[in-house]
Amino acid sequence: MSDLIERTAEKIDPMKYAHIDAFLNDPETVWNVLIKEMKTVLDTARPNPGHTGLADLERLGILKTVITQNVDGLHQMAGNSDVIEFHGNFAWQRCLNCNQGIETSRVDLAQIPPRCSCGGILRPDCVFFGEMIPHQELIRSQQVSAACDVMLVIGTSAMVQPAATMPFIAKNNGAVIIEINPEPTPLTPQISNLPLLGGAGSIMPRLVEAIQRRLPLH
Repeated sequence: MSDLIERTAEKIDPMKYAHIDAFLNDPETVWNVLIKEMKTVLDTARPNPGHTGLADLERLGILKTVITQNVDGLHQMAGNSDVIEFHGNFAWQRCLNCNQGIETSRVDLAQIPPRCSCGGILRPDCVFFGEMIPHQELIRSQQVSAACDVMLVIGTSAMVQPAATMPFIAKNNGAVIIEINPEPTPLTPQISNLPLLGGAGSIMPRLVEAIQRRLPLH
């Protein structure tokens, strides 16, 4: 689950409201208790300096791919073009009936649960508890991790699988691991070549600035 779902689910019983069975059995309650609040948060959410720092690295031609467990779409909003989303994207809803997608910002909450133009119930296009991570996203994450020269590991407990295996895949294939986290994680003593303790919002701009100073002038 993403940070957004985790923060929202801290206030409720996740197995009661954030499990796919709960949604399918009682979509009205799950929309009222969980999803409406998430939509309200996302309607005003904007990228922070951690997000924009990653986008800056892409514009510099250094960063190729972002692998994220978040579902808020803020990496794309910041400017990253290749984002692998382990848990889908809450910025979109899709219809349980016809599978048509609609931006969450355009969903009308006058009716709960909101419905598609075909009459089907809308659900977030993200992974609930009890659902599998999309196979294609998992395979591509493994491939990208194995091929990278440097991996930035940012803002994670490094304990949620299978995402937590990606730094090990990168390390085993010769990559340098730079870890940016407020506190040490299981990765810190095991595989991190450069652990930077602190928030991504404060460290990423400094990291980008340091990299820019070392790039050759064009």
